[in-house]
Amino acid sequence: MTTELAFIEALRRLASHPAARGLNDDCAVLEVGGETLVLTHDAMAEGVHYLAGQDPADVAWKLVATNMSDLAAKGAEPLGVLLGYMLGSDDARFLAGLEEALAHYNAPLLGGDTISGKGPQVLGLTAIGRATHRPVPSRAGAQAGDGLWITGPVGAAMLGLEALQSGPNSTGAGSLAQTSESYRRPVALLAEGRTLAPHVSAMMDVSDGLLLDAARMARASGVTLAIASTSVPIATPEARRSEALRWGEDYQLLFTAPPSFQPPVAVHRIGEAIAPDDKPLLVDRKPLGEADGLGYEHH
Repeated sequence: MTTELAFIEALRRLASHPAARGLNDDCAVLEVGGETLVLTHDAMAEGVHYLAGQDPADVAWKLVATNMSDLAAKGAEPLGVLLGYMLGSDDARFLAGLEEALAHYNAPLLGGDTISGKGPQVLGLTAIGRATHRPVPSRAGAQAGDGLWITGPVGAAMLGLEALQSGPNSTGAGSLAQTSESYRRPVALLAEGRTLAPHVSAMMDVSDGLLLDAARMARASGVTLAIASTSVPIATPEARRSEALRWGEDYQLLFTAPPSFQPPVAVHRIGEAIAPDDKPLLVDRKPLGEADGLGYEHH
């Protein structure tokens, strides 16, 4: 079976339009007249991105939020979404969550497609946004000497999934909803993205793990990112720091900025960009690459 990385590499020859950014970015950036449109598409599969039997309203929320997070990393404001929906066990509940999420992000439903099928449910959403700053931030652009920053802690989604898997037997129903919320209903940092966009040299959201996504940014920018692991804010006990750095779905914004950067929002400096080395990352002075188990990858 083809790996995700190998398949993306094969797709690159088809993605020749400048808007595709060589498939090295979270979004396509398309110039149309005097506007710059930002387009992204995320898919979710039952049993991979959400648990079988999970509340469909939460699934709908997460599907919207993951796409909104890609727009946030571009400093974009949402214009609308297109839904690809496979009929499931409680479609009314999904619609309720979808309505709630779209209202929260002020992103109207513009269209899409609905199918029926057998096996695990697979969902897709395309989000369309408008750039609020040009040039639109990308994963590329980090330069040696830039600081490396993150908007908030990682590891909360990991704890949320574990709480959800444990169920109400290990905690009260109210407590379960609270402790699992980061996994069930992540929040896209759209306002923070728009505020940061004029100041960053590179930016992306953390969806597959801080270390893996940092390695992707380093590769795209042609630098090595040196990270001090203890500087990274975590939502887990200290003993699980290494896991928190590798577990995804926290949707914080990871970015680089010049040495003169003065944060306009609350952020945490976790390292810096340095001249490129053999590996994209230097974590506590140890060189690391994608083969070292940095985060989640599809196989």
